[in-house]
Amino acid sequence: MSKTPQGTPAPTRPPPASETEQQRFERILLRPQFKTLKAVFDNLGIAVPLMQGAIITTNSYQMFLGKLGYRVVVVTQIHEQDCYARLGSKGGIRAVLPVHDTATYSTLVTLVNFDSTVTTTTKSVDYYDQQLAEFKVQLMNRSGNAG
Repeated sequence: MSKTPQGTPAPTRPPPASETEQQRFERILLRPQFKTLKAVFDNLGIAVPLMQGAIITTNSYQMFLGKLGYRVVVVTQIHEQDCYARLGSKGGIRAVLPVHDTATYSTLVTLVNFDSTVTTTTKSVDYYDQQLAEFKVQLMNRSGNAG
């Protein structure tokens, strides 16, 4: 039982209706579990409304990127350190996005390239499929407060 003085109303959250779709998208994306997904989104250079529309109408990471005009190139492995030498317009890589998985002692690397491709591995695709699915669940929850 909460003891609040009678003259003081209990603090309340602003109603979700006052939050725009874009604000909700950005707020959910800022959650710690979506840090790596946010890094990918930030490096795509695509406006939030377009990403939101693509998420709602797709069921996978590859389909999502395809809707945004990116082609996914799946390779067997990516050597993270070698990629940094190719960073920049001359080397063709816009961003090197490693995910260090301490449970398996592995690194999942994704490359966002200037030619509108994303180079990644099968394990990275699986990882981002799960990330995107969880993000979509939380985004579709009207209050955005699930999870």
